[in-house]
Amino acid sequence: MDHNKRLLEDCALVEQWLEKCFADRERYGQIYEAMNYSLMAGGKRIRPVLTLETCRMCGGDVEIALPFACALEMVHTYSLIHDDLPCMDDDDLRRGKPTNHKVFGEANAVLAGDALLTAAFEMMTEYRGTLNADRVLDAIDCLSHAAGAAGMIGGQVLDMEGEERPLSLEELKLMQSLKTGALICAAAELGCIVAGGSEEQRRAVREYAQCIGRAFQVRDDMLDVTSTDEVLGKPIGSDAENGKTTFVTALGLEGCGKLVDELTEQAIEALGEFDQPEFHIWLAHLLAGRDH
Repeated sequence: MDHNKRLLEDCALVEQWLEKCFADRERYGQIYEAMNYSLMAGGKRIRPVLTLETCRMCGGDVEIALPFACALEMVHTYSLIHDDLPCMDDDDLRRGKPTNHKVFGEANAVLAGDALLTAAFEMMTEYRGTLNADRVLDAIDCLSHAAGAAGMIGGQVLDMEGEERPLSLEELKLMQSLKTGALICAAAELGCIVAGGSEEQRRAVREYAQCIGRAFQVRDDMLDVTSTDEVLGKPIGSDAENGKTTFVTALGLEGCGKLVDELTEQAIEALGEFDQPEFHIWLAHLLAGRDH
């Protein structure tokens, strides 16, 4: 199997679906333009791909999983819009383009993020296809928990607290598991839910996703030190400027590299529950070695 070809095919499916999901909506001012500006700004689409491929690994139908994968990408995009706001990280660039509030103003950026969050749950019910109601409810429960105060939002609160004081390594791990890890775990678990996977399989994909999610964040912290604005598509060095504790400040670059390797191996070990985990193994190695 050509895993890179599969990745590109999955990304194309996601792009096509996202591109048309708001096409027939009645227009109110700039709201859909602002939503689409960030939603279609590119990005790796790792989260929706993880949903699709986990569904496939669990024997499910990728076409049925597609709206759930794209709903999660809407939640992720809303979080980026809000994360870039002046009251949060106050960033000017995202994926090599001016951030949403720089183009549409702060009020429209807030509303675009709110609208994407709401649209995500609308899409999960409107495009549920032949999926039975229990699986739809499980999926909604999974994503809402990951996106809320006990997940991504809680992680953002801890991240802001980290601007006021240094965080311990354990606090840093908790922040990551919520701010970044929660949605990555939800991405994998959504695929398992749609496919009708067992509780054991759901636990296994959560463990896998938590490991690659932490490795992803550690690599992100490393790139904030070693990369450039042009390669990364956003300003580097902002964590240091804001006085934030990162995995690099806690462990150093060499320690971070070792941790990424350890987490990648743990992620792969978690896949023993599955007969054909080859794509997930490849993806774990791909994310561990990324340069942007």
